[in-house]
Amino acid sequence: MKTKGLLLAIIILASSQLATAQNVDINGFARNYTGMLYDNGEFNMLQNTLNLNFEKIGDKVAFKANPMLFLYDIDSLDFTMREIYLDLYFDNFDIRVGKQQIVWGKADGVFITDIVSPLNLFEFLLPDFDEIRIGVYAAKINYYFGNSTVEAIWKPVYAGNILPPPGSIWYKPPEFPVPPVFDYSKQDIDPTFENSEFYLKYSMTSSAIDFDLMGAYIWDQTPSMYVDKEFGFDTVTNQPGLIGLNITPEHDRLNVLGGSFTSTIKSFVVRGEAAYYNGKYFQTADPMAEGALSQNDYLHYVVGLDYSMGHLKLSAQFIQKYIMDYNDFIDEEEFGNTMTFLARYDAVRETLHLELFSYVGLNYGDALIRPKVTYDFSDSFSILLGSNIFVGDERGMFGRYVDNSMIYTKIKYNF
Repeated sequence: MKTKGLLLAIIILASSQLATAQNVDINGFARNYTGMLYDNGEFNMLQNTLNLNFEKIGDKVAFKANPMLFLYDIDSLDFTMREIYLDLYFDNFDIRVGKQQIVWGKADGVFITDIVSPLNLFEFLLPDFDEIRIGVYAAKINYYFGNSTVEAIWKPVYAGNILPPPGSIWYKPPEFPVPPVFDYSKQDIDPTFENSEFYLKYSMTSSAIDFDLMGAYIWDQTPSMYVDKEFGFDTVTNQPGLIGLNITPEHDRLNVLGGSFTSTIKSFVVRGEAAYYNGKYFQTADPMAEGALSQNDYLHYVVGLDYSMGHLKLSAQFIQKYIMDYNDFIDEEEFGNTMTFLARYDAVRETLHLELFSYVGLNYGDALIRPKVTYDFSDSFSILLGSNIFVGDERGMFGRYVDNSMIYTKIKYNF
């Protein structure tokens, strides 16, 4: 641990010296994040973060490197190179090559066409949305003409969602009738051209409306669980029945078509986003289904309305996921309905920020309520006090985490 910490310190020091010599801009932040569970008073989050941005911008070429260091508890150090890429600028198009975070779509707090960068769900949906996305190795070309842009992305190396590991308070595995045996031999995807992912988006901006149209040929970022059931004679119950489960996580190909728009009507901003997913596999209890999976297309969409008046901002969204050709054996609901609400008020010359953001699951009446207060002592230094409150039925996406409600602080210094 000491060797790793010393090595990272040397890397940072050497990078700083190089940045000074080459007139590279350096910025970032240092942050302490401390969270405590309401249920038992246990500190479930003790994290210190150092985020560094090294940027060099020229007329034809630009470069960015964004290393991040996370220190958990006392000595658990995690290092990641969040982004490191090269930009090339031409008359009508730009090229970006390297590890990069790519943001698509118009929705807040939900990922519908925003599927290029997978998600770090290690802490569910609680991290800041500009940090929850994972950088991906990709080549991206933006071609500009008039008020329009065509964006093409080639992603040669697969990157999937990071899920909470066993032992985490966010790890909620399904219940099995017998202990399963997992086979992970098919979970990895080799970095070959055949296994690449491809994305294409057309964007147009006008005085009346901004909209995007997108298409993608991708891997499902969360693997399907292929289940092989073994039947025999149970020596405990002295009855024939299920005696074993062999589960093989495996990623499947998806075709995605979608789009989004934003328009202003007087004091209101109207937003919408939708995507059609082809080839998705859902878990099913159908005894005749091979692998305990059912292949169904689905539609995922959101409509939102924003209103601002002075220092007050209000926003609401309705989100629906509709599984087509549905049958009652599928583990998910045919219509998954969620709403989000946001209220934000800036006071004291925009140094005090009061915010309330909530997810509400309409199917089971559960919710995640996130109030927070931030005070900016200066342009560089701020303190945040917030809470994540889970309520409702344990069958819902949010109600299953009722024991994880917490209060937290974030102390942040920007430089």
